[in-house]
Parts: sequence; C-alpha cells; structure tokens
Amino acid sequence: MLDRLNQAMEHIERNLDQRIEMAELARIAVTSEYHFRRLFSALAGMPLSEYVRRRRLTVAGARVLAGEETLLDIAVRYGYGSGEAFARAFRAMHGIGPGEARRTGAVLRSQPRMSFRLIVEGSTSMRYRVVEKDGFRLVGKRARVTVVHEGMNPAIAAFIRSIDPETVRRIEELSDQEPGGIVNASAGLGEDRREGAELDYYHAVVSGADVPEDMDALDVPSGTWAVFESSGAFPQALQYLWRDVFTQWFPSNPYRSRPGPEISRVRLSEDGAEADAELWIPVERV
Repeated sequence: MLDRLNQAMEHIERNLDQRIEMAELARIAVTSEYHFRRLFSALAGMPLSEYVRRRRLTVAGARVLAGEETLLDIAVRYGYGSGEAFARAFRAMHGIGPGEARRTGAVLRSQPRMSFRLIVEGSTSMRYRVVEKDGFRLVGKRARVTVVHEGMNPAIAAFIRSIDPETVRRIEELSDQEPGGIVNASAGLGEDRREGAELDYYHAVVSGADVPEDMDALDVPSGTWAVFESSGAFPQALQYLWRDVFTQWFPSNPYRSRPGPEISRVRLSEDGAEADAELWIPVERV
C-alpha cells in the first residue's frame, strides 16, 4: 500500500503544472477516492489539496526568483486564472508578494516533497473485529462543531452539558442494538480532518426505533464496520486510536474506509481521567 501511495505522490510531482485528478491518484494507489483522501490526511497531517497547493507555490517561488518568466506566465502555469489570484496565494504562503520577492531576492518558504515509509515499533497491539451490520439510525441530539485533534473539544463538551438529564435518559432508552448505550458519532466531515474543519456531532444511540419529534436522526445503510478497542487516558487514547487506525491498520489490512459516520462508545472512569472505548469505522474490503 505504501509503495502505491508513493507512486501517487510521484504523479503529483510530475504534474504540478497540470490539472491533477483525484480519480487518477486513487487509481494509482488502487483504492477509492474517498479512502485516498482520508488516508493521505491522516498520514500527512494536512489535506491533499493543501499539500498540492503548497508544492505548487514552492516550485512557483523558485521560478519567481529565477526571473526567467513573467509573473503572469508562472501564475498561469500553476493554475491561477489571474496575476492577482496568484499574488494573493503567493503572499499567503510566503509572506511576501511575488513582485517584491523577485525584486529583493527574498527568502521564501518551502513545502518539501513527501514520501511515506513504514516504521515498525511493535510497542502496542491493536484490538479489532470486523462486523457486518444491517441498516440502523443514530437517534439523539445533533450539533455542528469544529474538529479538535488533541485534548477535550470544548464545543462538544458544552453541547453535551446543554442536554438535560431527562432527555439523555429518553435517548438511552431507544438503544436496542450494538454498540449499546449512548455513543458519539461524527458525520458530514469533508475530505480532510484539519483543525477547525466542521462536522455534525451526534450524542445519540444506535437504534431501529421510531424517531421522537424533538430528536435528530441519521439513517445509516447496511455495511461492514471495523471495530477497534482502546483503553487509556481520556480523550487522548481515543484520538490516538483514530490516528493509528489510518496510519497503521489500513496500510497493512485488506480494507479501505467508505463514506459513513464514525462512531465511538466511551465508558469513563469515576474521575473521568481514563476510558475504555470502541471506535466503529465504516469499511469495505479491497
């Protein structure tokens, strides 16, 4: 899998001055467009679109300093429709406009080429199972929140506190299948998981019951799920588990992620510092 990802990265590098099609990158990596985006974001720490933008502006910066082409020719070469659009993007990355950079020979920022390699540590094991599950509903309360990679998400914490105990009790009574009890579900996230991106957060249960009028619901079709277990400090252990699923488990197993909500079931210790958790990821066999 890593070899195929690196072939896709080489394709990006050869075509920085052309249109880069996601379908072609996914074909080279022998996976779906959806999974390629998610896997790249987890491995690289940034969305694919951001990496391509930075690489183009890095190479464009070298051409600006070389002084052999007009600024408009460089802008058009790297996909910008006007000199003004190129100048805005150039300044956003390099902190200086292209004209001034050329005149002064400024020091510019660089996005290095990326390649992926596997580091085998063997310090931890990952507990998982694969489940075939009929269609169901997530039933409960929903909020639009932003992504927080490490530590407590204050928007989610505030949202949960805002749900009164009687409503929580009513939600929990609707749980009638695995994973049981109150779960946390993320849906509606775009192609990347950058800090600050928005998603729909559900404080809900997995259910086949009818939806009460005062509650939100998300219909989830039947499919395959990979279920991962984790124990440790909360919320870090759960956040690191998601990272490890994409950076360690997917590259070495014959599955890829598919569209759908990601569901976690967390049981906290009395002091809230530790947790046992399950993470449900929708997958399909490669």
